[in-house]
Amino acid sequence: MILAAIDIGSNAARLLICEAARYADGNVDYTKLTLLRIPLRLGMDVFSNGKIGEDKATQLIDTIKVYQLMMKIYKVEAFKICATSAMRDATNRLEILKKVKEETSLDIQILSGDEEASVVFETHIAEHLVRSKSYLYIDVGGGSTELTLFSKNKIVFKESFNIGTIRLLQNQVTEECWDDMKFFLKAAIKGYEPIIAIGSGGNINKILSLSKIKDGRALPFPLLRDYHKRLNALSIAERMHQFSLRSDRADVIVPALQIYISVMRWAAVGEINVPRIGLADGLIRMLYKEKEVR
Repeated sequence: MILAAIDIGSNAARLLICEAARYADGNVDYTKLTLLRIPLRLGMDVFSNGKIGEDKATQLIDTIKVYQLMMKIYKVEAFKICATSAMRDATNRLEILKKVKEETSLDIQILSGDEEASVVFETHIAEHLVRSKSYLYIDVGGGSTELTLFSKNKIVFKESFNIGTIRLLQNQVTEECWDDMKFFLKAAIKGYEPIIAIGSGGNINKILSLSKIKDGRALPFPLLRDYHKRLNALSIAERMHQFSLRSDRADVIVPALQIYISVMRWAAVGEINVPRIGLADGLIRMLYKEKEVR
């Protein structure tokens, strides 16, 4: 079965197309056919002006049209289109959804913060974890950070905070926001220590690539802190040159590291695992389960 997921985030819009197949042993394989990413940066409009401007709306519609054509080429049988923090906060979100529907005939589902965190569970992370240990999943996006605690293969809590890379770049995160996440996390993890961290998002994956650490091995906390210090000392142009970063990665990677480092410090974890999964992966798995049940 060929499935697709479009994740419209605050920083970028991603299209993931996979082939899903269940085998005799009951396992389902998800083979990635293509992954496209366009840095729309809807959050730049929303977190500054409260709504999505005309230019960004046009770019969004054009992006969806391109993704729609890609799904046609790959003969996608079913798909999901979901939007997160920026679309949630946009005062003109209903108008934007209507425009997209008129021009593409496609519907976009806006996920609540709680629903966004729930999709994490659909990546089946918990199935591969040690039952006796506790795991904190940290998903950092452009508009929000989702924290999910797994223990004994069950979700203990899932919480979304309006602390994201685009919000930080635009000085939209107050000390009160930081304190809310800090105090919630410290209280919520009591009794579940020690905790193992799992990271998701394009920025933590980029740090994994830069570090040359092999997949399957965790990134140490001091290494993240060192990258934050080194990158923060450089201009965006210098980051692009010295670390071979795209411009739309070079600016958000520093605030992303700030979030990961803060959460890891509050949770007293010394390293973070990066399994290269994200919201789109969870959407694909949710979609497969829905189609299989029918």
